Amino acid sequence: MPPLPDPNGVFLNIPYDEEFRSLYIAYIVGLCQLDLVPHLASEIPGGDRRLSKIIKLIQSCRYSIHDLSRVEVSVAATAVPRFNMPLELGMTITWQNLHPSRHSWFVWESEPYRIQRSASDLNGTDANIHNGTPEGVLRELSSAFWRDRMPSVPQMLTVYGLAESALNSIFVRNGTRNPYDRSVFMELCRLSSSLTTFFFSPTKPAV
Repeated sequence: MPPLPDPNGVFLNIPYDEEFRSLYIAYIVGLCQLDLVPHLASEIPGGDRRLSKIIKLIQSCRYSIHDLSRVEVSVAATAVPRFNMPLELGMTITWQNLHPSRHSWFVWESEPYRIQRSASDLNGTDANIHNGTPEGVLRELSSAFWRDRMPSVPQMLTVYGLAESALNSIFVRNGTRNPYDRSVFMELCRLSSSLTTFFFSPTKPAV
């Protein structure tokens, strides 16, 4: 049996493409502002056992978010299905069914009712609808992980704007333009946590 999961760990099952970048930053910023710890498959080095490592990462987190808003990508004007997100969702559902007290999962979408068409086996699952916007992601994170004391969505958007504006500097420091690179992801997490402490701390009034 794997060790007990991190009660604040959240595995993010998201597409790694340029069009999703703003939502990706919003997920990181929002989770950090809610005192949660985001995790990505890109944290894991490559290799033959990558799938096994992803399963262990899912098992190490108390929660997971599966964004199915981009399960297709256009290549030469042709819609190509993307199987990574549904595959990782399937693995997560299996793990949660075997150990329901260890894991909870959420499905995110950009449009209401689309999940009934893209994954009909999930009928009955209430997806969090983010409308394809950073504000929508932050709103749905606040709803899913509600706490007695937490930043408002406008406060979260302020931190999001600062993190997004810092991205080019983060690219330069890490020698890459890939926002999903492990080093960029880790720096975005550190920055988001630092900004959250500065803007929304129990020892100082909310901005």
